Amino acid sequence: MSMLERTLTGDFDDVLYKLHNAILDGSMSASYENGTDYMMGDTHCAMRMYERYSYTGSNRVALCFTLTGVGNQLRLTAITAGGSQAMFFKINTWGEDAFLDTLAKVVDKL
Repeated sequence: MSMLERTLTGDFDDVLYKLHNAILDGSMSASYENGTDYMMGDTHCAMRMYERYSYTGSNRVALCFTLTGVGNQLRLTAITAGGSQAMFFKINTWGEDAFLDTLAKVVDKL
């Protein structure tokens, strides 16, 4: 399991749009599985789940992220899962790391 956490400044909807497109454009096997948006007072929150096939690991991996924002202050938490072929412990996380790197490259430019 790999995780990425960042504090960002920007327009919530614009950042969400860029993250979503970066994930789908980053792999031809990437798919948007599900998500939800909600507001609590001034706080906006979006949760998204994606999946893709990892050629290096010969398996499927998932990426989930939560983006929260108040005004232009944003917080992103992204976590990947899957990817291992072992029964009792993880022997590879290449696919997870590569999936998260797709998102990290875009986040680092924001």
